[in-house]
Amino acid sequence: MNAPNTAPELFTWEFATDPYPAYAWLREHSPVHWTKLPSGVEAWLVTRYADARQALADGRLSKNPDHHAEDAQGKNRTGIPGERSANLMTHLLNIDPPDHTRLRRLVSKAFTPRRIAQFAPRVQELTDGLIDRFAGSGEADLIHDFAFPLPIYAICDLLGVPAEDQDDFRDWAGMMIRHGGGPRGGVARSVKKMRGYLAELIHRKRDDLSDDLISGLIRASDHGEHLTENEAAAMCFVLLFAGFETTINLIGNGVHTLLHHPAQRALLQRAIERGEHELLDTGIEELLRFDGPVELATWRFATAPLTIGGQRIAPGDPVLVVLAAADRDPARFSEPDTLDLSRRDNPHLGYGHGIHYCLGAPLARLEGRTALETLLRRLPDLRLAADPADLRWRGGLIMRGLRNLPVEFTPR
Repeated sequence: MNAPNTAPELFTWEFATDPYPAYAWLREHSPVHWTKLPSGVEAWLVTRYADARQALADGRLSKNPDHHAEDAQGKNRTGIPGERSANLMTHLLNIDPPDHTRLRRLVSKAFTPRRIAQFAPRVQELTDGLIDRFAGSGEADLIHDFAFPLPIYAICDLLGVPAEDQDDFRDWAGMMIRHGGGPRGGVARSVKKMRGYLAELIHRKRDDLSDDLISGLIRASDHGEHLTENEAAAMCFVLLFAGFETTINLIGNGVHTLLHHPAQRALLQRAIERGEHELLDTGIEELLRFDGPVELATWRFATAPLTIGGQRIAPGDPVLVVLAAADRDPARFSEPDTLDLSRRDNPHLGYGHGIHYCLGAPLARLEGRTALETLLRRLPDLRLAADPADLRWRGGLIMRGLRNLPVEFTPR
């Protein structure tokens, strides 16, 4: 235990395994906490729920890294690795109104609830196909064999990436989520390759529009509104980047949580067996709150003096809202460290809040819901095939997810 006035050590491997005790200390003793991140950048961490909601919706906190008080070298240590050098900065995670309003409106036209609903059978087909590959073996790594490929192939299908090119996307995406675990410069190279491919694909589709998301973006820009080819490439890139890793972690963290809460899992399995979906719906939201896929919201930078939680923030200061801490705040959630799949009062911040609320949240929920329901139905005796202490969490600042999740079950 930490002494009452001693801040816990952050961003170690031990912290990554279970950050929640450290976040509880910060909420109580230093709710808006100045710290040095592993990259060397210093930033404020916002950990209480009420403060987090304020910060996520505060227009004085810009998404544009040009407002960062650091020099150019410091600016390169925020955001997605390689996006600046690949000319992929003009996307929803990096811009403010009015450009954000314009781009989000255009993307929303191609990313409608109707399109997501129509995509549900394809998500089910992909889910069953992946499970078919390992169901007969009695064992699998649910990250490598299931949680990773499912959202990659789903978002590629939605974007309109031809089937013969999707394995390239899988390779590039795999490099991007290693967070320093691959060869030096590998992430930036993968980002550049992806950017070049997307620009070429957008160019080709202008002459052959279909019913995919990229074609929808092109159509939106051709009806009196302006979306440049570079903006379209950046938007496709961030939809892929933000969409696949959050879903990997939603599935992986969700299964991991259920395996460690057998009574709650049994309730959910019985509901699935009876064809009752209400507990699955509330359960997905509770899994997002309890150990969600996004630990910290993406970067914000103060454009004017402001106060959060009694702490003065200076212009140019970076601010990181700790969603994982806010969603376990006892001031907002009853028994926040208890998993309750039937929880109804659950306005969690797992996908953000305000104008930057995650545009892809409906797709992620669809994929996560389909994946968990199908796994529990088809592999009902799924169990962890490793010592929990041997599981490793991926490094990285924003996302929270497992490197691997070995399981075993009765071969089907």
